[in-house]
Amino acid sequence: MSAFHFDTLVWHWPIAIYLFLAGASAGAMFFAVLLKHFCLKEKAYQSGFIIAACILAAISVLAGLGVLVLDLTKPWDFWKILVFYNPTSVMSMGVIILMLYQVFMYAWIAVTFRQPIDKFCEKHLPIVCTLTRLLARYEAGITGLLVIFSVSLGAYTGFLLSAQPHFPMWNTGVLPLLFLASGLSSGAAASLLGGVLLKGNPNGAEVRFIHKIEIPLILGEILLMFTFFLGLVFSGGQSKVAAFNAIGVGFWGFVFWFGIMGLGLSAPLAMNLFMTATSKRKFSYVAGTACLSLLGVILLRNFILYTGQMVTS
Repeated sequence: MSAFHFDTLVWHWPIAIYLFLAGASAGAMFFAVLLKHFCLKEKAYQSGFIIAACILAAISVLAGLGVLVLDLTKPWDFWKILVFYNPTSVMSMGVIILMLYQVFMYAWIAVTFRQPIDKFCEKHLPIVCTLTRLLARYEAGITGLLVIFSVSLGAYTGFLLSAQPHFPMWNTGVLPLLFLASGLSSGAAASLLGGVLLKGNPNGAEVRFIHKIEIPLILGEILLMFTFFLGLVFSGGQSKVAAFNAIGVGFWGFVFWFGIMGLGLSAPLAMNLFMTATSKRKFSYVAGTACLSLLGVILLRNFILYTGQMVTS
């Protein structure tokens, strides 16, 4: 049996890319909100890390939707999901979360970058200034709802799989939490990488703030990974078979132990601890650690997607 082609395969790599992009977008906006609220305040729009997070979040969620639509059997029928909402459909629920998330994401970006937007539009597009002024009145509510829908989107990427009844490896409540944590991790990493590429200070307040959160976040991911597989093993039956089939020998076993647990989690954790202990944060350290974290999340999405379909109930 091939690692990528087998009889029970229903979903393939485009779904993994969608899950990664949606989670990264949600994570980037989550950390952008934290940076503004706890670290940068009104000067947030000047930060390369906030700019990177907003750009990456907007592009990632649109690209993820594009991948999802193109992967449909009839992509031109996607509009029907938007018009004919089915409350019992996991896909319909996801589309609603995605749409509302984007509404509050763009509203928050408009409020955060209100000063440069108003300066650019005040002469030729005064209606835009009126709109940003109106949105600014409700900044607290917009921010709160954005956080809620960011977390919801991150968790939904795991719930989409866990709601599939025929694949025992996915039928666990831990999966949405694991995907939420890894989505936040990828959002933090993407924001850090984008920020330093935009000439942000690799030893600035934003990097130090994110690293303080990243360390317990990575530890939480490792704990959730352990809980995820331990729960499958203790469940017995096909769930136990699926767990050992995934993390045992072979291609996907190597991906899990070396790629995800080694390069994707342990190496970034060690680098974050080193940078925190020594206060040595250079471009190469921050960018390299962020790249490893992103690699780990991409591998995790593909690993869960493919190995989860190898054993059916």
